[in-house]
Amino acid sequence: MPGIGTIVNVAAVLIGASVGLLLKGGLKPRFEQTVMGAIGLCTFFIGISGAITEMISVADDGSLSSSYVMLMILSLAIGSLIGEGLNIERGLERLGEWCRRKLRFKSDAGAHFVEGFVSSSLLFCVGAMAIVGSLEDGLSHDPTTLYAKSIMDGISSVIFAASLGIGVYFSCLPLLVYQGGITLLAGAIRPYLTDLVISQMSLVGSVLIFALGFNLMFNKKVKVANMLPAMFMPILFDLLVRWIPGLAMIYG
Repeated sequence: MPGIGTIVNVAAVLIGASVGLLLKGGLKPRFEQTVMGAIGLCTFFIGISGAITEMISVADDGSLSSSYVMLMILSLAIGSLIGEGLNIERGLERLGEWCRRKLRFKSDAGAHFVEGFVSSSLLFCVGAMAIVGSLEDGLSHDPTTLYAKSIMDGISSVIFAASLGIGVYFSCLPLLVYQGGITLLAGAIRPYLTDLVISQMSLVGSVLIFALGFNLMFNKKVKVANMLPAMFMPILFDLLVRWIPGLAMIYG
């Protein structure tokens, strides 16, 4: 059944968030800060490892070479301009604030609602597994990749909910729309998502995960959501290179 992978992924996040909320009741503020630092550190290095895996290759003589540096820079620059123009980050924050108002939380219960919603939504949606897994689920009805992602997201949601509270529950909404949309449209978009393009999207996505970890570790405010269009710029560049082969230099 197409879409079962996303359904399992959403269920894993809900279960993990429930466990995290049970733990949250017994955590003192200093423990919450330590846990957030820990997940920020993990997210930080997941991003680094993903970016290095896609960028660095080892030649037969053992030397290292890098690829897609220019593409990464252009994708982030152009994608960030588009995202800033659309102000995606503010849109997510408004959605989180709307959910919080509808649920009428007291100020202490909803203090980190928006932060939990935005941060967990980005973590669950950004990355190659969300794209590749959704495509496999839609095209070949194989949810294996999304099952593996569900385990990772479930564990992450425990830690996020333990630190940031119930807002993590509502990250299921963008997760359902994003992955479910890719699964439903898989047949139409698969011709544009070659292995090369997916690899490049994974590189850019890993940089965004790195930025998210930076925010969590140092309590900074890099507008990661406004950079989301950068993930899809490799598709545009691939189409341009097909029409204008001379632009292949951006892959260097």
